[in-house]
Amino acid sequence: MELSFDERSLDVYKALGSAPRLHILNQLAREPLTATELSKRLHLSKAVLSRHLTQLKSAGLIQETDDATRHDGRKKYFSMKVDHAEIVFPRKVYLPFQSKHQEIPVGFYSDFYVEPTCGLVTSKRIIGRIDEPRSFGETARMHASLLWFNNGFVEYRIPNPLEQGLEPEMLEISAELSSEYPGSNNEWPSDITFSVNGTQVATWTCPGNFSDVRGKLTPLWWDSSFSQYGLLKHIRINRKNVGIDGEEVSRVTIRDLNLTNSPFINLRIGIEPNAVHNGGVTIFGRDFGNHPQDIVVTLYYSHADTSE
Repeated sequence: MELSFDERSLDVYKALGSAPRLHILNQLAREPLTATELSKRLHLSKAVLSRHLTQLKSAGLIQETDDATRHDGRKKYFSMKVDHAEIVFPRKVYLPFQSKHQEIPVGFYSDFYVEPTCGLVTSKRIIGRIDEPRSFGETARMHASLLWFNNGFVEYRIPNPLEQGLEPEMLEISAELSSEYPGSNNEWPSDITFSVNGTQVATWTCPGNFSDVRGKLTPLWWDSSFSQYGLLKHIRINRKNVGIDGEEVSRVTIRDLNLTNSPFINLRIGIEPNAVHNGGVTIFGRDFGNHPQDIVVTLYYSHADTSE
């Protein structure tokens, strides 16, 4: 039985709003009973019991049937007519979330400022020249699967998938990252900052630029003394805070990102000028490192409540 918040379900609510009638339902949930049996079990007069049974029948909760199979002859028995009821409230409090998933190639940035050491490569070759910031402007950057810089940022202009009537609930960013050092240095911390739509959401201190072992996906032509892999980090911005791998790092919320009014999600990854550990950034794409992915952005959303 489905109950609504209107007069069609009012008889059911009234029938349930009585302790004696609830006791009757509990008895009938175990087995069918006659009025006499109910009267004895619940210590109710037959007149009072009759009024309660009539209300429960009118509400559609119980039914009255003849049973000629009993040894005591043909008698009327009361039994349950429904075994559950669901109330459909007019306004949903916990809205179901849906998601839209986008994978952004590491070289598909729309803006950048980088300082040497810096460079970018595809799975097969170096793009432009190493330590030449102008190489970051070459069109071949679209095919990059690894990039690095000592200072600065790269910014990705990602289409915002939110349409009218959708409410953002959580933004998740996933990327494989390390710090940057000429060659490599496994003990080289760097404060890597993530910003969304101009708002700094989190800073993560990466412990190093790793080359202790080769990356599982790193091409064979890439020298073993250079950056081999990074650490896969998950940044999640929800209605309460920002977490990196489940640990809270900021009190920024998804409402601070102005996603409902922006056609794009502008994601910036870089080193802030005042960083305590200024150790650069290396971003791994799907053909380098240990994880076969580029930068993954997932937006979780619900349908906005328009009942008010």
